Amino acid sequence: MPGYRARRGLALAAPLVALAMVAACSAPGADSSPSDQADGAVSTELGSEQVTLEMYAETGFPLAKALADEFTRQHPNVKFNVREDQFTVIVENAPRVMASDNAPDIIRLPTMVDLVKDGLLKNLDPYFTAYKWSTFPASQLEQLRVGEGGRPRGTGSLYAMGLGYSVTGVFYNKQLAQRVGMTQPPATVAEFEELLAEAKTAGVQPIMQFNKNTAGINFPHQALQNQFGDPAQIADWIFQKPGATFNTPAALKATQTIQKWAQSGYFPKDANAIDYTAMMGEFQKGNGLFMFNGDWESANLDKAMAGNVGFFLFPGESAGAKHVAMSAPNTFGISAKAKNPDAAAFFLNWVHTDAKAREITVKVGGSSPGGPSQLTIPPAADGTVLAATLKASQQLAAENGAVDFTANATGAIFASAITPEMQKLIAGQQTPEGYVKAVQSEYEKELSR
Repeated sequence: MPGYRARRGLALAAPLVALAMVAACSAPGADSSPSDQADGAVSTELGSEQVTLEMYAETGFPLAKALADEFTRQHPNVKFNVREDQFTVIVENAPRVMASDNAPDIIRLPTMVDLVKDGLLKNLDPYFTAYKWSTFPASQLEQLRVGEGGRPRGTGSLYAMGLGYSVTGVFYNKQLAQRVGMTQPPATVAEFEELLAEAKTAGVQPIMQFNKNTAGINFPHQALQNQFGDPAQIADWIFQKPGATFNTPAALKATQTIQKWAQSGYFPKDANAIDYTAMMGEFQKGNGLFMFNGDWESANLDKAMAGNVGFFLFPGESAGAKHVAMSAPNTFGISAKAKNPDAAAFFLNWVHTDAKAREITVKVGGSSPGGPSQLTIPPAADGTVLAATLKASQQLAAENGAVDFTANATGAIFASAITPEMQKLIAGQQTPEGYVKAVQSEYEKELSR
C-alpha cells in the first residue's frame, strides 16, 4: 500500500507509507545536516542530452511506470530504468541501496526520518524555490518535511514529493450490501458494527483484510483510533514530537475493538495467512462485504468489479462528526548520490503540473494528483469507485481530516512492533494493553538510537 500501503499493502494503504542540490551529499554517518545539503545551484532545464533515470519503485502498482513511459513519450531523450520490489523489500533495502555508488535517482520511500538523518536523501528546498512549489497547498507537503538531524517530521526541509496523494477508507461490495440491508454508508461507528453483525448472521464475510507479512489490520485499527481520540495526538506521535505517546485511551479502545472484531469472526479466521494480493483476489471474487484500503485500488476495482464497488470514509463515533482518515503521498525522493538530480526533480514537478501526467495519476493511480491549488482534478466517470474516492479525497481536504499512517512513525516501527504485535493480537496471543505498550516501547527504543 501507497508506503505504508502494504503498504499499500500499506499505503501501506495502502491501504496502506514518505520523502537539491548539485553537489554530492555525504554517506551514512557522515557529518552533514539538511541545511548543509541544501547548498548549491540547481537547474530547471531538462536539456536535450540523453539521460537514463534509475527508478526504484514498488511492485504491483503501475502508476510509477505509467508516468515514466508518458514522460519518455514527451521527452524522448530521457529513458527510465525501473526496478521494482515488494514494499517490505524496499524497507529493508533502501538504506543500503541509497548508500551505494549505484544509488537510484528516484526511489519509492518507505520512511524518511532515518534516511534524512543518514544523509541519504536530497534536500529539495532549492527545487521548492526554483519550481515555485509554494503554490501547492502547504498541508500537501507537510508529511514530506523533516527537521535537522532527522526530527521532527512535519516541519523543516522538503525531502520528497508524491506520485499521487492517497486517501483511505472502506470499499464495499454493493451486491453483498443489499443482501445485509445496507442502503447507505454507515453514519457512525456503531452503525458500522451493526452491519458487521448483520453480515455475520447472513453468512457473509464481514471484513476481508490481510495480515500476513505486513499488518493490514492496522488499517481498521487506525481508522478506529482516529475517531476515538484527538487525531492531533496521533500526528504528534507520528511526527515524533517530544512527549508524544501511543499508549493513549484512544489507541487502547481501538485495540480492544479490533480484538472484539477478531473474536466475533469479523476478520477472516486465517487473516494472518492472507497477504495483500490474496486479500484483493478474495474481495474481487465477492468474498467480503467490506475492505479497508486506499484509493490506489480504485482503477483496478472498477475493472475487476465494474459497478459493484462503493467507497466511504470511515465514520465518527457520533453522526455528523468530521471525518478523519489516513492520507499520504505515494512518496518518492531523490537519492543523495543521484547521478541526475535535476532531471529527477524535473520529472517530479512534471508529475504534478502536466495535464496528461495528472490524468494518469487519477486514472491509473486512483489518487488526487496534488500540485498547485489552481489546477483542477481530472474527472472520473459517474458511478465509478474512482469517482467515489476522488470525492472522498476532496471531502477529507475540506474537513482538514487527513492524518499520516502510524506505520510511518519510525523506520522500523511497522516491521518491528505493529505487524508482529497485531498478528499476535489477532491470534489471541496478545492483550490490547500489551499491544499499545509494546508499540510504544519499540518507538522509544528507536528514538533513543
